[in-house]
Amino acid sequence: MPDTFLTLKGESQGIYKEKGSKFLAFAYPVGNEEEIKQKISILKKKFHDARHHCYAYILGREGQNSRANDDGEPGHSAGDPILGQIRSHNLTNVLIVVVRYFGGTKLGVGGLVSAYKTAAFEALSANEIVSEIVMAKIKFEFDYLDMNEVMLLIKDKDLKVLQQQFGVSCDMTLAIRETLYGEVIKKLEQIPSLRLKG
Repeated sequence: MPDTFLTLKGESQGIYKEKGSKFLAFAYPVGNEEEIKQKISILKKKFHDARHHCYAYILGREGQNSRANDDGEPGHSAGDPILGQIRSHNLTNVLIVVVRYFGGTKLGVGGLVSAYKTAAFEALSANEIVSEIVMAKIKFEFDYLDMNEVMLLIKDKDLKVLQQQFGVSCDMTLAIRETLYGEVIKKLEQIPSLRLKG
């Protein structure tokens, strides 16, 4: 299983206009459903006079958690085309919200699908796609006398120290690339005083 996935670098916006209707698209990198709810809530307050706030998101390294919402538009005419854009770019941990201001002329289901798809595409085009590494955390404690061995391993495997506390007994939390997890644990277990936590 690969330990990298594609997501967005930051927030971005796109706009699409069709027969007087305006489609404002907002793309975000997100980590969980709570964050998604907050982003949607902020947009609903900011654009409270808009007719629809349609959205789609994909979460999880394998894209296993996804949702599309038409927010009152005809079934599958808004959320699904937005979701399709996230999928076609192979992205995960991404939310796109498209806010629609109705212009007085009905676009029909085909017109809506095209408009929501284009607005989502515009927001993605204004962003940068980045590759993220799936990281695992390791917490452990060890005696100060084994410090050199621990530091050597950190340097050798290019590990990231998230938290450390030194005393007679030392505490440390490391971020490790998931594919290296087993190998690093084996090396740590060879250090006599080292005890893994949680």
